[in-house]
Amino acid sequence: MVLSVQAEAPPLSIDGGGAVRVSGTRVTFDALVYAHNAGHTPEQIAADYPSVPLADVYAVIGFYLHHRDQVDAYLRRREEEAEQLRRDLEARFPNKGPTKAELLARWEKKFGAPFPDRAASGRAGS
Repeated sequence: MVLSVQAEAPPLSIDGGGAVRVSGTRVTFDALVYAHNAGHTPEQIAADYPSVPLADVYAVIGFYLHHRDQVDAYLRRREEEAEQLRRDLEARFPNKGPTKAELLARWEKKFGAPFPDRAASGRAGS
């Protein structure tokens, strides 16, 4: 039997909003590239995103490594769009909500006692 060697397209697709996603999943290309750049192994990435098969993680990382300049420009553009969206939302909805201190004060007023300290009650990490 002769091994058939042919190039395969990376398992990436563009959604209706213009984001690149791993085909057949809701996982963004950005998420895998950021995880890779943070030093995560493909196996760790596949464990963190169980809907993405390990072979697809390797294919996506390979695509990134072959097209680093183009992908980095895409990621910068996405970050700029996210920052603009954040600014627009903050301008539209300037009230960021109550502070932690305000929430704790509301709790105490409503229940007549301070908010329970999880660490002091022995339930830390539960």
